Amino acid sequence: MIQTNLVLVFDTSWENILLCMKKRGFWVGKYNWAWWKVQWNESIAEAAKRELEEETWINIPLQSLVKKWYFHFFFENKPEWNQNVTLYTVSWYNWEIQETEEMKPEWFSINDIPFDKMWEDDKYWMPRIIAWEEVEYEFTFDENWKIISHTLIK
Repeated sequence: MIQTNLVLVFDTSWENILLCMKKRGFWVGKYNWAWWKVQWNESIAEAAKRELEEETWINIPLQSLVKKWYFHFFFENKPEWNQNVTLYTVSWYNWEIQETEEMKPEWFSINDIPFDKMWEDDKYWMPRIIAWEEVEYEFTFDENWKIISHTLIK
């Protein structure tokens, strides 16, 4: 399985979240956040920091990342896409957000998250993350990225 990470960026009040419209590649036209593979020569946290900087230009110190959640994504017709995901949050950054060739960042109130323009699984776990519940989920997707099954592990 691929080891990946997600980084959710909140403002310092924790009342707004930075979502990024994907402009190319996997899941284009949907809101997402900085995420993807851990390289062979980096830790999961180092990969999270790198992906955040590559996709939004936000440069953070490693110690500002808060890790608390895990997800396991399985793809029925593409097992090579199966992922163990570590989710981090951060509420501090020292760089202005910038649109990149891959992502267009945009702030949303945590009470006004556009779940209809996001991955289908986000509506299950994101409210629990925002409530700071400790969770671990397993999701299985079909060839159209629709959920076939989901399990709350904890």
